[in-house]
Amino acid sequence: MNKHNYVVIMAGGIGSRFWPKSRQNYPKQFLDILNTGKTLIQWTFDRFSSFIPLENIYVVTSQEYADIVQEQLPSLPSDNILGEPSRKNTAPCIAYISFKLLQKDPHASLIVAPSDHIITDNMAFKKVCLEALSFVNKHNAFITLGIKPNHPNTGYGYIQHEVQSVTDNVFKVKTFTEKPNIELAKTFLASGDFLWNAGIFVWQVKNIIQAFEKYMPEMYDVFMADKESFNTADEKKALEHIYPLCTSISIDFGIMEKANNVYVIPSSFGWSDLGTWNSAYEQMDRDKFGNALASDNVIMIESKNCVVHSNNKKLLVLQGLEDYIVVDTDDVLMICKKQNEQEIKEYVAEVKRKKGDEYL
Repeated sequence: MNKHNYVVIMAGGIGSRFWPKSRQNYPKQFLDILNTGKTLIQWTFDRFSSFIPLENIYVVTSQEYADIVQEQLPSLPSDNILGEPSRKNTAPCIAYISFKLLQKDPHASLIVAPSDHIITDNMAFKKVCLEALSFVNKHNAFITLGIKPNHPNTGYGYIQHEVQSVTDNVFKVKTFTEKPNIELAKTFLASGDFLWNAGIFVWQVKNIIQAFEKYMPEMYDVFMADKESFNTADEKKALEHIYPLCTSISIDFGIMEKANNVYVIPSSFGWSDLGTWNSAYEQMDRDKFGNALASDNVIMIESKNCVVHSNNKKLLVLQGLEDYIVVDTDDVLMICKKQNEQEIKEYVAEVKRKKGDEYL
């Protein structure tokens, strides 16, 4: 293993589209959404620990989740669990780990990955990550992993790349497009030079910090002013000063869509961003009637193509349901048509209006 290769797992989101299973105090990355015996962050950690030194794996999360991370990843050094004082999207999170690593290892190369994605082919994923690390160690380049699309999905961002590769399987990025409508998504799929944006990035730390200086100078300046505090007892205090001064913005908008040294590796490793109950349904084992059951205490009668998530504490008997999401927790039961899953965020907002935060 290369001692200069690092990974940061971003685990600060609240996963509201998986409500009521995912809650503000215990969001989806810490849940076994697919009923596999491991939580999403545990799968992510295991995936990287096969080729990144354990001491080089970091998790950035909200301060309120630091204890959960420690509990779920007991082999991870506690100093590698980094708590953000507030949620400010991905750019401040990446600036934080980058300034911290630069103080520790000026030759660091970094993989940035979400904690809650599904990857079913770990060997293929490892191969692509090592290819990306090799490329960025030779070039001032930012690599993003692009997924070869197999249908016109409107829930993903798209990356268009040049037709000719610069080296084996590495292509220069032409454009980024946020979630297109269905007609545009069909056009992208037919063209053959568009990929889904997996939100997994690879670069040298010194180069991404230069990009912060160029494209996000205000954020660069506030981190730079406190850089001597990183990896010291003053780090937490410095963050309390830095974060209120940071804009809430993604690394995609802040840097990736502006920089001219962004490249993509077209990849196939069984990826899903697991953003909705329907995407979970696609990843789960199903019975002969197409029902995906994340529970051992459910009886389905004359029902098909449903996804059911229950905590096993009580027996569920469901009759006559087709294409439904059923999520049963200790204090909330949600029954929703699968086709309406994008409205779950609206249901959560309605719950907040009528019931406050008690069920969130």
